[in-house]
Amino acid sequence: MSDMTASSSPSLPRDPAGRKPRVAVVFGGRSSEHAVSVVTAGAVLRAIDRERYDVLPIGITADGRWALTADEPDRMVIDGRTLPDVASLAGSLDGTVALPVDPVNREVVYTEPGAVPKALGQVDVVFPVLHGPYGEDGTLQGLLELSGVPYVGAGVLASAVGMDKEYMKRVFTSFGLNVGPYQVVRPREWEQDPSAVRARVVAFAGTHGWPLFVKPARAGSSIGITRVTGPAGLDEAIERARREDPKVLVEALLTGREIECGVLEFEEGPRASVPAWIPPADGFDFYDFEAKYIDSAEGVVPAPLTGAETAEVQRLAVAAFEAVSGEGLARADFFLTDDGEFVINEINTMPGFTPISMYPRMWQASGLSYPELIDQLLRTALRRPTGLR
Repeated sequence: MSDMTASSSPSLPRDPAGRKPRVAVVFGGRSSEHAVSVVTAGAVLRAIDRERYDVLPIGITADGRWALTADEPDRMVIDGRTLPDVASLAGSLDGTVALPVDPVNREVVYTEPGAVPKALGQVDVVFPVLHGPYGEDGTLQGLLELSGVPYVGAGVLASAVGMDKEYMKRVFTSFGLNVGPYQVVRPREWEQDPSAVRARVVAFAGTHGWPLFVKPARAGSSIGITRVTGPAGLDEAIERARREDPKVLVEALLTGREIECGVLEFEEGPRASVPAWIPPADGFDFYDFEAKYIDSAEGVVPAPLTGAETAEVQRLAVAAFEAVSGEGLARADFFLTDDGEFVINEINTMPGFTPISMYPRMWQASGLSYPELIDQLLRTALRRPTGLR
């Protein structure tokens, strides 16, 4: 165990009977990032110390059903271009798994049609490794708050703000953080007057130049994003983004380097990892889903920055974490512009934990191994009460 973990984490909370804390790893979900969540869960299941924790894997199918799944991390991987899903991991989709909305009862219950519900035992903490809407956006966090079950990661507000890129930027601006130029295309205005939207976005491009990046306001993993080089591609790009989210964000191009920085909560407060640099991916217009997960574009850890630049991005990452009322963990993404200014692009309150993800790589370079990182997150969650805090 590294000195960082040993000096920052007290002993694990223990049941009076000496029972190990039980972790429900919840993954999958209804968003377009379903497969990424499955891969993340596989990596987390592989890394959890089974001497310290009991584990219960719970998958949420793409249509929203909660299912018991096999504890088989080796099946939860991207195989070539084949993406994993919860349905293939579940023993049966006839039964359902449920947490009771009862803060004095943490029993997980499994129910099959025509059968007596079966209690699966108490859950002490949930590790929700869901990405995107219906999991990373405060919805699942609200359910866990009602259930009184501690969980890893951000609460309801921080999760919702971290998912909605418009309000994320508004919060950052209110705390004095620099954001890039952007426009919001709301559902009603596009449906009622698309010509006015086109004119506004073209005028925006007249000020900031082409290309523009059109993206869903509440999605991740670069899904639904289009690099638009002129007015002719605008409608198609907006419609593509709207297939993921009816609210769309249009952002100006920022030239410079993409820099990421991890934030992790310790007992004394949040700390930043060493940063990473995301170099341009060969053969791709930008760092999209294929570059991230299929072709596995490599980030550089630590980022080739000066000491002053490293200290500044670490300061800003923690400031962004605090601005959204973050808890547990986050990854803050920046552009270091050609004139030497850091501009924050977004914060991810449940960053990817796949074997190639930048968040665990940055913490490994900071002295915290993958299993130690998982352990730190679980310790923090077990210390934290649900409810107002």
